[in-house]
Amino acid sequence: MRAIVHGRGLNLQGTVMAAAERGAGFKSIPGGQLVDFRPEDLRGSLRRGMESNLIVFVVDASGSMAARDRLSAVSGAVVSMLQDAYRRRDKVAVVTVRGAQPEVLLPPTGSVEVAVKRMEGAPTGGRTPLAEGLVMAQDLIERQARKEPSRRAIMVVLSDGRATGAAGIKGVRLAAAAIARRGLSANVVIDCERGRVQLGLAKELAQGLGAAWVRLDELNADTVASVIGI
Repeated sequence: MRAIVHGRGLNLQGTVMAAAERGAGFKSIPGGQLVDFRPEDLRGSLRRGMESNLIVFVVDASGSMAARDRLSAVSGAVVSMLQDAYRRRDKVAVVTVRGAQPEVLLPPTGSVEVAVKRMEGAPTGGRTPLAEGLVMAQDLIERQARKEPSRRAIMVVLSDGRATGAAGIKGVRLAAAAIARRGLSANVVIDCERGRVQLGLAKELAQGLGAAWVRLDELNADTVASVIGI
């Protein structure tokens, strides 16, 4: 499948090549190096036939204002994509990471009405069980792969990489490694870390997942949608 701008899904090889052609630098992190991707590097695939995607958002909904902004951006992106569902045949799902346990806020669906109803007024705040959220997303992807093996999966993680749940950062590393080994999804990490002191944990997560790492100057529905080529 040929990699193109605004293609379907995420073409990782094409994305890496586009970053290399731009002259993207490499950032050294524990365990290897990470390409400094930008949104304009992202490439999808030019596909024939009726293939479709399952896009699973894993959203850090802990904290307060920042969490609400992340959920708002994802909600808008989900609606934007599903409004085109008659042609694309994609499905979306949303896993929120907050409190004691993550939650499948939106099970896989192609319905705008269902998405709006399930995501409206979603709660935020509390701790950040990020490892548990990654595991929940992987389980969801595995179940859907058994039901619809031809549907390609893309996992999009919106997080600063911090993990204050029971499994902690060690659990995040173990979950990321397991997801990368299974290879059931293409993965993208949208780095939401802000502030003068930055730990770089989202970069580390991306490296562990074998994911494209993207930092968005402005987080909204349009920029999130652009990351996944919709």
